[in-house]
Amino acid sequence: MFGNGLSYSEQGAEAAPELVQEAAPTTTPSAPAAFGLFSSDTKKNEDLKQMLESSKDSAKLDAMKRIVGMIAKGKNASELFPAVVKNVASKNIEIKKLVYVYLMRYAEEQQDLALLSISTFQRALKDPNQLIRASALRVLSSIRVPIIVPIMMLAIKEASSDLSPYVRKNAAHAIQKLYSLDPEQKEMLIEVIEKLLKDRSTLVAGSVVMAFEEVCPDRIDLIHKNYRKLCNLLVDVEEWGQVVIIHMLTRYARTQFVSPWKNDEVVEEYSENNFYESDEEQKEKDRKVKNTYTMDPDHRLLLRNTKPLLQSRNAAVVMAVAQLYWHSAPKSEAGIVSKSLVRLLRSNREVQYIVLQNIATMSIQRKGMFEPYMKSFYVRSTDPTMIKTLKLEILTNLANEANISTLLREFQTYVKSQDKQFAAATIQAIGRCATNITEVTDTCLNGLVCLLSNRDEIVVAESVVVIKKLLQTQPAHHGEIIKHMAKLLDNITVPVARASILWLIGEYCERVPKIAPDVLRKTAKTFTNEDDLVKLQILNLGTKLYLTNSKQTKLLTQYVLNLGKYDQSYDIRDRTRFIRQLIVPNEKSGALSKYAKKIFLAQKPAPLLESPFKDRDHFQLGTLSHTLNSRATGYLELSDWPEVAPDPSVRNVDVAESAKEWTGILGKTKKEKPAEKFYSESEEEEDESASTGSSESESGSESEKEDKEEGSSDDSSGSSSSEASSDSESESKESAAKKTSRAAAENDSENIKRKAKGISKESSTSGSSDTESISSEESSSDSKSESDSKSDFESGKSRSPASSKKEEKPVQDRKVPNKQDVYLLDLDDFCPVTTPVAVPTAAVLSPSVTADLEGLSLSSSSVIDVTTQVSVPTKTHELLHRMSGKGLAAHYHFSRQPGIFGDRMVSVQVTVTNTTDQKIENIHIKEKKLPPGMRMHEFNPIEYLEPAGSITVSMGIDFCDSTQMASFQLCTKDDRFDVNIQPPVGELLLPVTMSEKDFKKEQGMLTGMNETSTTIAVAPQNSTRLVIIERIVKAANLGVVPSGHDNILRFAAKTVHSGSLMLVTVEMKESSTAQLIINTEKTVIGSVLLRELKPVLSQG
Repeated sequence: MFGNGLSYSEQGAEAAPELVQEAAPTTTPSAPAAFGLFSSDTKKNEDLKQMLESSKDSAKLDAMKRIVGMIAKGKNASELFPAVVKNVASKNIEIKKLVYVYLMRYAEEQQDLALLSISTFQRALKDPNQLIRASALRVLSSIRVPIIVPIMMLAIKEASSDLSPYVRKNAAHAIQKLYSLDPEQKEMLIEVIEKLLKDRSTLVAGSVVMAFEEVCPDRIDLIHKNYRKLCNLLVDVEEWGQVVIIHMLTRYARTQFVSPWKNDEVVEEYSENNFYESDEEQKEKDRKVKNTYTMDPDHRLLLRNTKPLLQSRNAAVVMAVAQLYWHSAPKSEAGIVSKSLVRLLRSNREVQYIVLQNIATMSIQRKGMFEPYMKSFYVRSTDPTMIKTLKLEILTNLANEANISTLLREFQTYVKSQDKQFAAATIQAIGRCATNITEVTDTCLNGLVCLLSNRDEIVVAESVVVIKKLLQTQPAHHGEIIKHMAKLLDNITVPVARASILWLIGEYCERVPKIAPDVLRKTAKTFTNEDDLVKLQILNLGTKLYLTNSKQTKLLTQYVLNLGKYDQSYDIRDRTRFIRQLIVPNEKSGALSKYAKKIFLAQKPAPLLESPFKDRDHFQLGTLSHTLNSRATGYLELSDWPEVAPDPSVRNVDVAESAKEWTGILGKTKKEKPAEKFYSESEEEEDESASTGSSESESGSESEKEDKEEGSSDDSSGSSSSEASSDSESESKESAAKKTSRAAAENDSENIKRKAKGISKESSTSGSSDTESISSEESSSDSKSESDSKSDFESGKSRSPASSKKEEKPVQDRKVPNKQDVYLLDLDDFCPVTTPVAVPTAAVLSPSVTADLEGLSLSSSSVIDVTTQVSVPTKTHELLHRMSGKGLAAHYHFSRQPGIFGDRMVSVQVTVTNTTDQKIENIHIKEKKLPPGMRMHEFNPIEYLEPAGSITVSMGIDFCDSTQMASFQLCTKDDRFDVNIQPPVGELLLPVTMSEKDFKKEQGMLTGMNETSTTIAVAPQNSTRLVIIERIVKAANLGVVPSGHDNILRFAAKTVHSGSLMLVTVEMKESSTAQLIINTEKTVIGSVLLRELKPVLSQG
């Protein structure tokens, strides 16, 4: 794969610039060149031949420099082969090097002439200069003649025992060439590979693994003894060697270790407690959960030694590590690669294309990995179309209820793009979002209908096709849209769009009984000029109308069928004959004509809009097969994880060495928990982590030195005096290395304590950062969601300073081990955690809204103030039933008090009751399982609760403007109970007050996709103004806006988390109906609120 290229760059790199400079004068055309086409080249080559036959070495050297210069410029110098090959036996080392450079280039083309010098090459294999020995082997392996296979085999065996690692590297390259020439030599070559795999030189490692992959990739048994050595050498191997080794080790890990993904399933299985279980059974279960999965130390060694390569400057290495983590790391740790992959998006477009393809596949299965970096996938105007469509694909995969409103705004901009192919892809993406997230289906449909009035035909055509697919999911509600599309038929000329409209009208002709026959009349006139695709749909439309409305359309359908009978396209003619026999009954028509209506008007399943990358996940990431989405030659499939791990002792080298390596591995595994973060966004974080991790890095480097010294001390083929001396040195250093590793193990506990102190200091200082500017908080919001698990944990520690010191200590003790357990999930090292900033009550729009409405010129005159709640709901929700809680009962309700625990938190009051006859002690919250981005401010632990006693405590939850559940454990001294709180959408709002003028102004800015509406039949007892206000403010935390019209009621609020405006209008109509309109950027919340307010007005 990289045999010739790499070696040439190593041995000839110094000479190349000089050669080109020397050759430069010869390339300028001489005077006769203007008159004769060939005279110049012939004369020049004759000149070179004479110089090569000269007795002077200086002339030969000059000639060879000029010839290699010609090759470097891509000129053909093959006719000089006989003259050059004579100098292969030259005693001048410089000439010899250049002759071998030439021979490597032309040996395959001039095989007969090269064979004449084979004895010289054989002699050169014994040359004292390592470059000559390596070059001779390369030339020999380049002569593709089966006769010399035995000579090549012998040369490779000798070279594999050479003292020079450079020669051994070339022996590994020659193995692949010999195998392709004569596959029957496989067994002998495997012996050489086995010998070279034991080599401890980093120069050889990559090349021999490449040979292994080429010749015998299924012989995993050759890797066992060398596995740990390859893992430890990995960091020092050259870049392309790293790529090959990592890919091989990925396959090895999948065959030798148990799946680290099973753990999640097992834990879920044991998560529910049985009410009638005894304590012993529960403890037994807990023990099983703990023992479900322990990672093999060798598996951990591989993951730990590849992690630093995520910082490599080579994109292929980063991609290789990413696929290793994806295919063989626990799912909780795979997220560590996302930051590095996003970094690669700053590379050239070819690298971007490959990386984005892999991210697209990853983002389908694990959205959480890339959600914090969503803004990195926004399309730039300078991106080529292939990059734009891939980014669009990823954004669509990442879409969820929380970010869909932002994405739809972004898509609205993309639709206006000058790149029409990209604009069409954006419309398809909007369609996919609409089917995947039901809350925005109506919003997307309205937006796409607006696009039908676009001037660009391609945009209109794509919109029609996507609308057709969306309408298939719920046709009953959208008769108006079908009518609107029928009117557009006269103006649209793109065949696919016309065909889609005709199909829709035909499929739902009973919903538009007046329009459908007229559409058939119009299209019958233009039938002969239409595209084949449109003609087929006209025939279908006529058939369906004939079956449902034959009185009006019988003659029209017969006319269309007659036109189709004589059409130029045989497809149209065949379809016409088939339809005529099926729907027009006569003596010849078969039994099928009875079922014509069932055949043509059968219920069609709605189309499934799926990602084109969904089927690629069965290919290994980063491979050619994955890029092409088709199996490429030489692709090696990843095997499934074994049910039971094979014997790990096969990786032990021998008793003494294995003992040393195992202690090294276990020592490193212990140290890994408190290890400092790998990436850091700021200089300050680097300084902190450097101070805490210095002792560990020293001990780690010592243990690595030990491995390397063992490696350098053992050579299978005999060693030079210097290597012999290093052998004795390694023995003397062995005891010192052991001491350092022991000392490092002792330092572990101290490091953990220091870390814990450092964390508590950080959390206390973070509390003082409340004055941080709003803009900086906003700028980091895109990367916040993954860091919330840690921000929860830290905010838990930095809660109210009024809590007693006695309480602080156990909290700290409890948190520190958690910090270590999740250290690989700590992706928030690159996004600083911010504590909630208290906002004054009378605040203007929150920063996120300001950013979203940027450019819409909010005038300073509009005053939007947060007001007090109009109504506090009395409804309580059950948190824990007394039977499930072993006598402990808990209820909660939303108090609608703004800003108690922070401007983004919803206030929840929990009432805890003791229904037993015994005292319940230490009631507190533990093990919060919150969705990404959500945060919780727990209530202070309740020391004890007397029998029949009850207490109400307050807590705050940042629901991130979503109705997702906040799950956590309510614990007592002896028990734990899984509970969850789910907010009604009305409680995610803060009421605001504004003038009617400001309301109308804001409403004008939030139209189109930001508006949802419905018509409601109002119950008679709800028809008065006061009753409507009372019922609405009870259902949702809205502020009442003064209105100048008696029949129009207006309400306003902003979302608690992002501060986005929520404008609600109720317009009373005649005959006890009302129109309910909601305008907001948060389209998902708007849709859910609309659904919740409908029954409030329609029911008594």
